[in-house]
Amino acid sequence: MSKATPYYLPEHSHWPFVGSIALFTIMTGAYNWLHNNSAGPIIFSVGIAIIIFMLFGWFGQVIKENQAGLLKSAQMERSYRWGMFWFICTEVMFFAVFFGALFYARVLSVPWLGGDGHGALTHFILWPHFQATWPLLKTPDPSQFPSIDSVMQTWGIPAFNTLILLTSGLTITWAHWGLLKNKRMHAIIGQLLTILLGITFLIMQVIEYGEAYTDNALTLGSGIYGSTFFMLTGFHGLHVTLGTTMLIVILYRIIKGHFTAKHHFAFEGVAWYWHFVDVVWLGLFIFVYWL
Repeated sequence: MSKATPYYLPEHSHWPFVGSIALFTIMTGAYNWLHNNSAGPIIFSVGIAIIIFMLFGWFGQVIKENQAGLLKSAQMERSYRWGMFWFICTEVMFFAVFFGALFYARVLSVPWLGGDGHGALTHFILWPHFQATWPLLKTPDPSQFPSIDSVMQTWGIPAFNTLILLTSGLTITWAHWGLLKNKRMHAIIGQLLTILLGITFLIMQVIEYGEAYTDNALTLGSGIYGSTFFMLTGFHGLHVTLGTTMLIVILYRIIKGHFTAKHHFAFEGVAWYWHFVDVVWLGLFIFVYWL
């Protein structure tokens, strides 16, 4: 009768508490910033600094435990895999909320303001001259929410960025194949190309935002089209930034020889996250830019 494989039970960690303080500080700073409180940006920056400190400390501790052989057991492997799975599930729900807001605006609220369905009386009394269209170029009350000059183009930067992310899905798969086959140079090259593609995507998005402000007069305050556009693409860009940072850390660990063909879940977890970011962008490209 074989004995059960022991697994490492870590000591109580203070890092979740530090992370909670960081998130509370960030949200407090963001609230004050949005309400034009001069202390808002300072509080927000402090929160960002705390969460960066937490990430370095917490993940550094986990890497040290892994290198010491404390996490190489079937139980710990399952624990980390399920943890990453549920984390990505929360990210799916996060973006589902914003996609839901987009669909609600397009299918229900904007047509109602134009007089369809339950909005006939609202349209007649408040905005009788408003015509419901999507994308919404002219808002019902331009004095409150300025109109925009034109919508964002589909087949320019957005199409190029779609090609970039789809290609990055191939390069990170190549890197995974290199790890599975103990071909570290293939893993390094594939990982490096994925990082470069992620950085290129972010640069192109910055350029696109510049065009949105200067050429299209599109801002976060430009009605429902502007708010949904920047909320969806902005949060996706934040996720690409975080994913690219994680890819850089994993590249360093590949170079240092931290992974083997059988034990490389840190790489797999980041790869799952990166593929999730790719899928979200496809939804953005279709429903924000194309349709």
